[in-house]
Amino acid sequence: MSEHDDTGSPNARLVKRLLLGVGGMFAFGFALVPLYDVICDVTGLNGKGRTQDQYVLTEGLAPEVDEQREITMQFTVHGELVDDWKFRPSERAMVIRPGEMKRISYTVTNPYDHAVTTQAIPSVAPNVASGYLNKIECFCFEEQVLEPGQTVEMPLQFFVDPELPERVSKLTLAYRLYDISENKPAVASNR
Repeated sequence: MSEHDDTGSPNARLVKRLLLGVGGMFAFGFALVPLYDVICDVTGLNGKGRTQDQYVLTEGLAPEVDEQREITMQFTVHGELVDDWKFRPSERAMVIRPGEMKRISYTVTNPYDHAVTTQAIPSVAPNVASGYLNKIECFCFEEQVLEPGQTVEMPLQFFVDPELPERVSKLTLAYRLYDISENKPAVASNR
């Protein structure tokens, strides 16, 4: 072995370990996205309540309505696109009973002179309630393509599971609207 052969030197071993560490961190970063989705689905974190596929189809029918209990449900929108886009719920609040199927809609108008792809992301407060809000039909399940100036009414059908802890008497469902178009011009035409 010559004096200049570094294959067995401490520096070469350190470089190999560092490269393996970087590769491991890179792989872990990719694994975080599906892991995060699984944790949110299981715990209800980040407002990801159960959906039709997870509740109604796997467990049969919606639960019986709890006629003895009332919950105030508030609907809000927020984000930088809200005012320009005229993104609004049809009702700001309603009183519901756990297990009762309800339906409202949100309206959105594209103020731009070009088509835009949007995605609405929900969140629920208090956080403990997110696992009990079951969205059966929701515009948040898919991307919405809006043509220039187009106004769309987007339905939301939901119920609150009767197993919601008794201490929770008010829920807030908030949506944030994102422009996820690939090419985003920066200027709105209808301001």
